[in-house]
Amino acid sequence: MHEEGPAPEMLDLERELSVFLRRARASSGEIARAVHPDLEPAAYGIMLRLEDTGPQRATELAAYFGVGKATMSRQLRALEVLGLLARTPDPADGRASLVALTDEGRDRFSSVRVARRERYVRKLARWDRAEIAELARLLHRFNTQGDPGA
Repeated sequence: MHEEGPAPEMLDLERELSVFLRRARASSGEIARAVHPDLEPAAYGIMLRLEDTGPQRATELAAYFGVGKATMSRQLRALEVLGLLARTPDPADGRASLVALTDEGRDRFSSVRVARRERYVRKLARWDRAEIAELARLLHRFNTQGDPGA
């Protein structure tokens, strides 16, 4: 049986995602440095998640982002050292702790988040709201599909 190559739409998707991810990585570095000059790119996403959800366990964050506990621990420690994140005992389990943004972390994050949203507004100014909503819906569906390596 002869196997056909990937469908053209899958090749288009691969190409567009590749460009998107490359640009996102570059942008993440700029955004993280705007929050704090010593912040690594992945930290902005962690701060965004904590701002949206409130305090969480490190294991919950690691699962959400699909990274190992050691990686998440290192990233959280960097935020903690910079005074942008603090740990408190988890009231549901005294052996565990919750991480949350400090007041300084929230202030720095909020000012950068406003600037980032303004960039999205400018970039999508010619899109209609239904298209923006559809893009958000499809990205959410893609992001919640499970294992990113699958």
